[in-house]
Amino acid sequence: MNKIGFVGLGVMGAPMAGHLSSNNFDVSVFNRTNKKSIIWKSRYDGRVCDSLDDLASSSECIILCVGNDEDVKDIINGKSGIIDALNPGSIIVDHTTTSAELAKEMNEVLLLKDCFFVDAPISGGQLGAESGTLSIMAGGDREAYEACNKIFKSYSKSHKFMGPSGSGQLTKMVNQICIAGLIQALAEGIHFSRKAGLKTADVMGVITKGAAQSWQMENRWETMLNDEYDFGFAVDLMRKDLDIVLKQAKKMDTELEITDLVNSFYKEIQKLGGGRWDTSSLLKRIQEK
Repeated sequence: MNKIGFVGLGVMGAPMAGHLSSNNFDVSVFNRTNKKSIIWKSRYDGRVCDSLDDLASSSECIILCVGNDEDVKDIINGKSGIIDALNPGSIIVDHTTTSAELAKEMNEVLLLKDCFFVDAPISGGQLGAESGTLSIMAGGDREAYEACNKIFKSYSKSHKFMGPSGSGQLTKMVNQICIAGLIQALAEGIHFSRKAGLKTADVMGVITKGAAQSWQMENRWETMLNDEYDFGFAVDLMRKDLDIVLKQAKKMDTELEITDLVNSFYKEIQKLGGGRWDTSSLLKRIQEK
């Protein structure tokens, strides 16, 4: 597959589509805000589409990187969706973080059109998208997933098939559960260090070399110490993700006590006006108590 349609040119999607262009794929793009498409075209080789139908009819694989379940539904089978313009055998890869039910529903809808849906949420944030080092966890048809191997390699350091439709999204939920706990623990550790009168930069320098090491610690402790949060994965997006996780956990009759608690902390940050702050702003919440 060489003809790729890419929908959603936000902070993640724009560089991802750029990597595809740089790797000699024939890329067509569409964004609801046309200005973002124009900016993308000024940086990369590719075609800007005026409609989703135009993008779908000229693509073998369509990649989505949008906001939520409703966005994905609208793009695929909404009033101006791609469903009737798809070529038979087309593969739709959804990098959006959504519910597992959405993935299963879209897979069933697309199979009726002899097309395939791969739920493939990503981890690695804006930095990972820009550097082409994302991690991809995919669910759906294995052959469709394998057909996307070269595409995924363009902007990821790892990608793995996790099982049938919805498995990618369920794996992403595990990822967000772990991240939420890690960031809260890091925030509490930094707060404790300061209260104890330690040189916290030195503390972090030591413990990042030991068993407490994590991506969050390596990449966030210094900005947290500097009270810098105007970057990275936004609190509003993490709240959306954790709400999905907790809704799924309820269906499974599974308690996620720490995840539920951290989600409530992010609600407090939103009330502080920090919806667009990085998720590491959990420290700011502690300091302002």
